[in-house]
Amino acid sequence: MSNLDPAEIDKFQSFANTWWDPQGPLHTLHEINPLRLQYINEKVSGGLRGKRVLDVGCGAGILSESMAWQGAEVLGIDLAEDAIQAGKQHAVERGIEMQYRAVAVEDLAAAEPDSYDVVTCMEMLEHVPDPASIIASCAKLVKPGGSVFLSTLNRNPKSYLYAIVGAEYLLGLLPRGTHDYEKFLRPSELLDMIRASGLRLRDLQGMHYDPWRRVARLTGDVSVNYLCHCQKPA
Repeated sequence: MSNLDPAEIDKFQSFANTWWDPQGPLHTLHEINPLRLQYINEKVSGGLRGKRVLDVGCGAGILSESMAWQGAEVLGIDLAEDAIQAGKQHAVERGIEMQYRAVAVEDLAAAEPDSYDVVTCMEMLEHVPDPASIIASCAKLVKPGGSVFLSTLNRNPKSYLYAIVGAEYLLGLLPRGTHDYEKFLRPSELLDMIRASGLRLRDLQGMHYDPWRRVARLTGDVSVNYLCHCQKPA
């Protein structure tokens, strides 16, 4: 429970009632989610159906639910309890069988090592004090041969301009104060954490969001948003 920022938890607690509004303050999460889901489905051998999946930092479950719709057995975890309750309620309303828990990933890793075929941690690493601890826990939770998916924001002048000045202040794509530039991670820093955790990098790609068409696509440019696929050695 030490690897959290109370201000970050409060921030995401405040979005609980609007998390599932596709036109609400977190609408960009809805709009990038089809690309995230496609990327995960394509990288996991045989797709998500029948896989045991953990979604770390799930919020109210936009990605979690979409993976459950693919036939995965999904557990979403987050420390924002109001968001977790919103996720549970939404799943019940839509008749989706999945689980949510308000638990730290480090605590779950201690209790359930080598338990999941797939672990995802998307748009979360830039919101915690110690992202290396999160990655190490994801590596501990995934089964040998299983996949871990991570996404975050690069730290450079371009990402500051695009992700904070542009997205939060000029275009209003995200609520102001959503991101702290100092917590962004350069790919080299993320790769060091991945190697230290014992995972192996399999793929690294940029994710470009078009604010006018409100869709996302993969790109070779990792200067702003980027995501990666890692694997635990069998």
